[in-house]
Amino acid sequence: MYGVRLCRRLVLNFQNLNVVNHVSQRQIKRYIRPTLIELTHRKKTFAKNNPNTNPANNPRNKYLDWNRNAELYAFNNRLSEQFDTELLDQAFTHRSYIIKEEEEQKKVGIENPQLDILDNRELIDEGKAITSVIIENYLNNALPLAPKECIHALKSYLISIEVLAKTSLGIGTKDLILSTDHPVEEETLANTLYALTSALNRSVNLEHAGVFIRDILIAKLVEKDLAEIWCPDDPMEILNDILDREHREFAEPRIIAQSGINTLLPVYEIGLYSNQEFLGSGIGETIEEAQKIAAYRVLMKMFGMLDSCNPINCNQKIEDSTKRSAPLEEWSRSNV
Repeated sequence: MYGVRLCRRLVLNFQNLNVVNHVSQRQIKRYIRPTLIELTHRKKTFAKNNPNTNPANNPRNKYLDWNRNAELYAFNNRLSEQFDTELLDQAFTHRSYIIKEEEEQKKVGIENPQLDILDNRELIDEGKAITSVIIENYLNNALPLAPKECIHALKSYLISIEVLAKTSLGIGTKDLILSTDHPVEEETLANTLYALTSALNRSVNLEHAGVFIRDILIAKLVEKDLAEIWCPDDPMEILNDILDREHREFAEPRIIAQSGINTLLPVYEIGLYSNQEFLGSGIGETIEEAQKIAAYRVLMKMFGMLDSCNPINCNQKIEDSTKRSAPLEEWSRSNV
């Protein structure tokens, strides 16, 4: 009886309920979209008709509130370096900026403009030589088993314009550079980094400049697969030449495992042996590809550059090294 009364009460309460259907919406008025489209169109039209207002044509150092001395001081302390202020200012000043300033003075009637500003051409040339020597010496010490060709390939990667420009941009040089190209070109950023290296060498010493190059440039190799930077064309021939100089038998390829031979994606694992001694193995979609990868992995293991090896040590001291890596045509484990 109690159950019947309870059901009757629930039916009566249900009839008194007000059911409301809620429809979700973003609450954006219809006039918002055409308004934003019109504002964007006006902004693009204004920037096209007034190129001087484009931020790309008006660098940060052209603003009224720009304090160059304060920015140079902040740059010096941000890197925890000991740059001489005058040399630091010279390192950021390119020849194109001085030429532009001279032309502007001639336009206002000054026939022989005299600017008390030094450009960074001399610093750039000196910085290129210092950077090249520091990188080569450090890599020779950090990779004692690597051949000469590998050291040169890694050095070429580090001193490429793309890497130097990215490094220079990362330490905040873009707004401090005095040049006519805006936005700043990659070559200008790279030359600025060379000039900073030379300025630090003159401000402190060569060892301190070497630590600077090691920390911001050479350290980039830690995140890279060295095998992607240097890859010999014919690893099997190079491996056999090394084995011949070590008075060992040539590498003999053997199929260790294979799968899916009659499918579109076959897989082969090739092992290399020298007088029944296992050297290494590689996997590929064809026998030739697997053999090439196996020879390449054996070479990387000999040179101490395999992906399972320890990364480059970036805590070594910067010092002059007389050690030079042997070229591939002379390389063997007995003369390294």
